[in-house]
Amino acid sequence: MKDAHSADRAITTTNPATEKQLDSYPLMSDAEMVSALEACHAAFTDWRHKTHKERGEVLKAIGAGLRARKEEFAALMTREVGKRLEDSRNEIELCAAICDWTAQAGPEILADETREIQDGRKGVITKSPIGVIYGIQPWNFPAYQAVRYAIANLMAGNGVLLKHASNCTGSGLMLRDIFEEAGLPKNLFTVLLIDHDQSDDLIGHKLVRGVTMTGSAGSGSKIAAKAGEHLKKSVMELGSNDAYLVLEDADVELAVKTCVTGRIFNNGETCVNAKRFIVTDKVYDAFIDGYIKAMGDVTLGDPTREDTDLGPMARGDLRDTLHEQVQQSVAKGARIAVGGKIPDGTGYYYPATVLTEVAPGQPAYDEELFGPVASVIRAKDDEDAMRIANDSRFGLGGGIFSKDEDRALELARAHFDTGMVFINHFNLATPEMPFGGVKDSGYGREHGGFGMNEFVNAKAITLPG
Repeated sequence: MKDAHSADRAITTTNPATEKQLDSYPLMSDAEMVSALEACHAAFTDWRHKTHKERGEVLKAIGAGLRARKEEFAALMTREVGKRLEDSRNEIELCAAICDWTAQAGPEILADETREIQDGRKGVITKSPIGVIYGIQPWNFPAYQAVRYAIANLMAGNGVLLKHASNCTGSGLMLRDIFEEAGLPKNLFTVLLIDHDQSDDLIGHKLVRGVTMTGSAGSGSKIAAKAGEHLKKSVMELGSNDAYLVLEDADVELAVKTCVTGRIFNNGETCVNAKRFIVTDKVYDAFIDGYIKAMGDVTLGDPTREDTDLGPMARGDLRDTLHEQVQQSVAKGARIAVGGKIPDGTGYYYPATVLTEVAPGQPAYDEELFGPVASVIRAKDDEDAMRIANDSRFGLGGGIFSKDEDRALELARAHFDTGMVFINHFNLATPEMPFGGVKDSGYGREHGGFGMNEFVNAKAITLPG
C-alpha cells in the first residue's frame, strides 16, 4: 500500500509564466483509488436509470454553472497552463455549448430504435449504459478535454473517472465541483489523483468498462495496449501534424491570416492546430512573404494581458523538446525564417517561428511540433500538395484554401486522409460535428452525437411478430 501523504507522493502545479509554485495535492493510495472507483460505480447504478430528459436537465445546469464561474475558472486555467486569458474564457463557453447541445440532442440520439425483421418478428435496439468510463486527459485544454468525453458519457448514463494531467490538477477539481453544484450526483464524476502505475492497475479493474485518452501517439499506443489486454473498449484521440493546403487559386491574404491563427492558437499547443503549411509554387512567394511578416509581428508575453498574442508554453520540458526539434530540423536542411530562439527571462516562452526548406527526414516534416512553430513546404501544384499532405503517419485534421469551394469539398471528401477538414477557415471543434482522426492520430469519435454512442451497449431485443 502506498502512503498518499508522503512528501514524494504529491502533485505540484507551477505557473509557466512566472515559474512559481501554485499548489500541491497529495496523491491517492491504492486503497483510496479503488474506493473512489467503487463510489463512482455505485453512483452509476442509480444514474443509469434516469431518463434522457432527466440527465439532460443536469447537463444544462452544468453549462449554466460553467458560465457562472467562467472568470474564476478561466483565471485558474491561465495560471496553471499559461494559455491566454481570452482563450481560457472561450474554452469555458465551448464547454457550456457542449452541455447545451448534448442535453438537447441526446434524447433523440440515444432513443430506442425499432426494426421489422424479415421473418415477421419485431426488433428493438436500445442503447444501454455500460458502467464506469475512465478518461486520461492532457493539460492543453484543462476544461474542454474533460468535458468533451465526460458530458457525452454522462448523457449516455455512464459514470466517469478523470485522471487529468498533473499540471492542471486544480482545474480538474474545479470542474468536479461545478458538476456537483449543478446537481450531478456526488462521485458520478470523480477526479483521481494517481500516478501512471496506478493508472495501469485501474484499467484492469473489473468495474472499469471503457477507456478514453487524449494525448501523444506514443502514450496512446501504450494505453490502448493496456486496455486491449483487459478487453476494454477504448477511444484514442492522439496527436497530429495537420497540413493546410494553399492551392493555386487560393485567397492568399485569407490564407496568411488564417494560418497564423491556426498555428499560434492556444499557444500552438493543440492536437488539431495547423502545423504544416503546404503551398503551391504559383502562390508560394506571396504567401511566404506575408506569413513571415505576420508571424514576426506576433506579440509574445503575459497571457493575462489583452494585447498578448502568444503566452508561454505549459512546461519547461515541453519548450526544450520543441526547441530541440527545431534545431534538429535546421541541422537537416530547414531554415529559420523568423523566431527559433529561446528568449531570456522568466517563463517558458517560445516565439512564433517559421521554418522553410522543410523536407522529409526532418522533425518539422515527420513529427508533431507541439508549440508555435510552423513548417512551410513548397509543392509543385495542387496534386503535389495533396500528396505531401497525406505523406504523414498522422491524420487528425487539415485545411484547404481555394476559391473553388466545390472542388475543395471534393478534394476533402475523396482525397484528404484525415478525420476533419476545414475549408477556407480554421477551427478547433464544434459540438455538432464529429471530432477524431485516423492512422496514428487514433480512433473513435467524440462530439456530434458520436461520442454518446462510443460506450453504450447497442442491445438487440426481439419480440414475436
